[in-house]
Amino acid sequence: AAPFTWILEMKQVKPRNGGTIMTDSSTLAAVRAVFFDMDGVIYVGQRLLPGVQAMLDYLTASGRRYLFVTNNATMTAVQFAEKLARLGLTVAPENILCSAEATAAWLANQIRLGWPAGKVIVMGQAGLRDALRSAGFELTDDPFAAAYAVAGAHFEVTYRELADAALAIRNGARFIGTNGDRTFPSERGLIPGAGSMLALLSAATDVQPIVIGKPHPPMFEIALARVGLRPDAVMMVGDRYDTDIAGAIELGMLTAAVLTGVHDRAVFAAAQPPPHLVIEGLPELLEMMR
Repeated sequence: AAPFTWILEMKQVKPRNGGTIMTDSSTLAAVRAVFFDMDGVIYVGQRLLPGVQAMLDYLTASGRRYLFVTNNATMTAVQFAEKLARLGLTVAPENILCSAEATAAWLANQIRLGWPAGKVIVMGQAGLRDALRSAGFELTDDPFAAAYAVAGAHFEVTYRELADAALAIRNGARFIGTNGDRTFPSERGLIPGAGSMLALLSAATDVQPIVIGKPHPPMFEIALARVGLRPDAVMMVGDRYDTDIAGAIELGMLTAAVLTGVHDRAVFAAAQPPPHLVIEGLPELLEMMR
């Protein structure tokens, strides 16, 4: 049987905070690790969202593992840990998986499996470049010397960078995207994300990228390998149905949708299949888990 299909046979519980959960407390008690998206779940811009520290403390005290799994490819895990520290949250880099490092790890593995080694041209920020260098790749600015073109979110992108990436792809470089998020939540509102960059390059080259980040399997598979658990022992917490929730359901994880980020309750209610749980934010999730 597919994981969690039995949840639908249980009664629906309405907690007093107004959330909706399609299971009972025994299902949450079986969770051995929790994956958290970051933007819109842990923080928005430079503002830490409520309940994060209490949730992490509870997971640690109850013997569970947690991993921040973010499609944001602008920074490395170390840089994310430094940002969290500035927000007052202490998280070890090994508890953070960003799509920049997931992309670098995935590409390195493809080369081990037989893809040709070669230089990489990057349309992205310093975090993506650092992750690729750390994985042993040589970067190039020459579009005609690149075997791979890797693209992610870039908040200071220039036309020259877009043109060089497009030329590399047209010259035969394999086109790889860190993630397909079309928008990015900021303190000013939703701004263009990596998916918008990929769409532009696809329009310019007639080539579709291989995408690593959520909801695609590579990101989740790397995260599951890191915690050493099967999907049915893990819960994914996210604010976007199309990236965080849909991919996790497909792999058989329990899912919790929070309303502190991109999608609202109406979007989650209309989704098929719906999240297993829809709650206001992490304080409500912690209450249920306790």
